[in-house]
Amino acid sequence: MPALPVPTASASAPEAAHDNAPAFSPLYQQIKELITRSLQGGEWLPGQSIPSEMELAARFRVSQGTVRKAVDELATENLLVRRQGKGTFVATHAEERTQYRFLRLMSDAGGSPGLQRRLIGCRRQRVAADAARVLGLKSGDPVVEIRRVLLAADAPVVLDDILLPGALFKGLTAERLSAWKGPMYRLFEAEFGVRMIRAEEKIRAVAADASQAREMGVDAGAPLLSVERLSFTYGDKPVELRRGLYRTEHHHYRNELN
Repeated sequence: MPALPVPTASASAPEAAHDNAPAFSPLYQQIKELITRSLQGGEWLPGQSIPSEMELAARFRVSQGTVRKAVDELATENLLVRRQGKGTFVATHAEERTQYRFLRLMSDAGGSPGLQRRLIGCRRQRVAADAARVLGLKSGDPVVEIRRVLLAADAPVVLDDILLPGALFKGLTAERLSAWKGPMYRLFEAEFGVRMIRAEEKIRAVAADASQAREMGVDAGAPLLSVERLSFTYGDKPVELRRGLYRTEHHHYRNELN
């Protein structure tokens, strides 16, 4: 891959940051940006180790403390994972603690609900204008539309409608989704090179329409929790629009605020 700019602790260090970064960006933020660009460019893949802090400090000609602060922030953001005595690794949705980190549905009895999946459909179509705006696409661009149900003890608890940019997910079919046994986000990063970094959600209460009630095993008009999630990859690029309906008779939506 092309050589990366090498920041130093001199007055010219801000020039090493991204072109759009402010000139007063702290040095550790510049290092964080350079590491992120290496992740985005595929220099280190999900699950792989990255160079040690000493090696990165030599590469970027900065102190280990500066590198450590950059790596600490990337670990806090779940882009990297520190493993005691082993090193620092690129986070992956294959890891137990991160594979469901965007799914906040918890059983009232405590712990993860242990959900199973039932795929309803997967098809390619042209994106509607409203979804195109959200995903940063042009009206009429191809998208992959997925509908599935998540079940707990054979009872439907989540109905997901998922839209993905077709250009990024060529070859994604119902057969591939049905054959995949791990988390869906792990499939996206392993086979399509798309890693979900962060997400934004909108939550509101809704009443189930006839079609939704049928899939969720409730009466039409029953209360459901609507969770609309927009997921982003590197560079804050939106790559998934997910509209989920949640049953909450025996489950709740749990979030942690820092």
